[in-house]
Parts: sequence; structure tokens; C-alpha cells
Amino acid sequence: MTTLVTGATGNVGSAIVTELLTRQRPVRALVRSASRARAILPAGVELVEGDITNLAAVRQATAGVTAVFHASGLPEQWHRDTEIFERVNVGGTRNAIYAALEAGVQAFVYTSTIDVFEWPSHGTFDETRIDARPKATYYERSKQAADRLVVAALDAGLPARFVHPAGVYGPAPVITPGLNQLLVGLATNKVPVLIPGGLPVVHATDCARLHLAVEHSAVGSRYIASERYLSLTEVAHIVRDSWPNANLPRMVPRWLARAISEAGEVLASVTNKPPLVSRGELAFLTHEVRPDAGRASRELGWSARPFESGVSDTLHAMNKAGQLRV
Repeated sequence: MTTLVTGATGNVGSAIVTELLTRQRPVRALVRSASRARAILPAGVELVEGDITNLAAVRQATAGVTAVFHASGLPEQWHRDTEIFERVNVGGTRNAIYAALEAGVQAFVYTSTIDVFEWPSHGTFDETRIDARPKATYYERSKQAADRLVVAALDAGLPARFVHPAGVYGPAPVITPGLNQLLVGLATNKVPVLIPGGLPVVHATDCARLHLAVEHSAVGSRYIASERYLSLTEVAHIVRDSWPNANLPRMVPRWLARAISEAGEVLASVTNKPPLVSRGELAFLTHEVRPDAGRASRELGWSARPFESGVSDTLHAMNKAGQLRV
């Protein structure tokens, strides 16, 4: 009854691994480097070395498992090599689907994103309306395409369910681009300014619990994982309250944020280092996306911890792991 987790060293995947082990379920992980994964994943995880973009490796990892949690993906909104989003997010999902169908798994839980939904200009949204229009960034469009692949595979017999996380934070083996990176920057005073807008948040452990909860829900069902929306100013205040040495960066107007974003992407194309805030990230933050996770609460009894307590625990765990070096 082994369960495969792809993306096991990422924020969501590592939390899923921990949750499965807590429930005493045998776990296998597809990892790019077995030696690196051995150092950061819990003992007892069976490791299969290979890349999600390599079908042979994915088939090897999936052989004999009864369930797949496909959490692998490239979460960045910006990358100099724009084709990587297609290779990893779309091609990797295609491989996971093919291998899962071949193995005849009983459950396939796909980590999608809230980006695939229609976002109203004002108010909240839920799981009922998938946006048929291409979104603005390579990342978003790749996740839309991957989501469509999983939907199409339902007709081929794939027992898929979908989880749509908001901005995920929480203790993780490595700090990846996203909310965790912002928390580290705020705690170590490396965020020079705040920009207008904000984002919805969810702790990685709560997100993992939802993944396991939907494993036995109706095939094709979708659930949003989100605690609540917070402005970046609110995030910064909570970090400062949780971490005494953190300062509160000043807010810049929207026009200056756009200028910083555009100039940053030009510079990034030369240095190959991510901009302070990409245009895609800026568009997301200023849209003030507000997902409604009521379905998960009503149908699965799911809940998420408050950001205040989650951030405090996260920063202390990061500090213990040496991830908050100034």
C-alpha cells in the first residue's frame, strides 16, 4: 500500500510526506538527487532517483503504488528559461498521469493552484468557475494546461482529485520562491520596500492535511486550501510581532512598484537572478485575490491555523534550521 509523492522536497510535498508518515503509511518519493533528499527528508522514505520530466523515471517510481500525490512543479512566477514551465509543470504532469494510469492507482491527488480559477475584480471566488482564458504569466498558463490534462485523464479512468493551494508557508527543507522567501526576507530585514496588495495564505501542514482528506472524496472534486487574505502590510506587521529583530519596510505607491518590477525584469534577463518582484507577482498581489475555502470546511471538516501562530512556529523552525541568517 505504498504512496508516491512527487515534489517531496518542496513546501507542499514535504508536508504531505510528513503527514503520510504520521499516519504510518509507507512513502516513496521521486527525487532528482537521492543523496540530497536523504539529508532533508524523514528517515523511512523510499527514494527513487529521477526527474519528473523523464517518463521512464516516473514509471519506475509509480510501479506498484496504490496512490499518487503529484505535488511536483515549478512555483516561480519568473524564470529566464520560460520553456521550463512547459517542461516541468505540463510535461511532468503528463508523465505522472501516464504512469498512474499504467499502474492502476486507486487515487491521484493533484496539487493545482488557485490561479486556474476566475478572479473577480471584487469579492471572493470558489471552485466553481475555471478560467478558460489564458492567464498572464508562463507559470499560470502552464498550470492551466496541466490542470486541463488531469481533467482530460478523468475520462481515461484516472481517479483524480484537485487541491488548489493559496500562498503556502511553513517549515520546509529548503526556502523556495514564494511566501516562505518573503517571510525570511522580512525577518532578516532584506525586504527593502512593501508593494500594494496582498495574498491569501495557508500553512503547509494544513495544506497537506487537505490533500489527504480529498484522497477519498468524489473523483474529479476540487478543494481550495486557504486560511484568509492578508495585505503585505499585515504580513509584515505579523512577522515583526513574531520576530523582534524584524523591521517594518515602508510602502511604495503602485506606480513605483510597477517601475521596480519592469526594471527588475530587465536586469534579471542579464544577471539571471530573479527580480525583487516580477510583473506576474505584482499583478497577482495587486489583484487582491480572495479565495473561499468554505467547501473544504463544509464537506471535509477541514480548517487552517491562524497565520499569526503559523508564522511564529515557522520562523522559529527556520531559525533552528539555520535559514534565517542575516
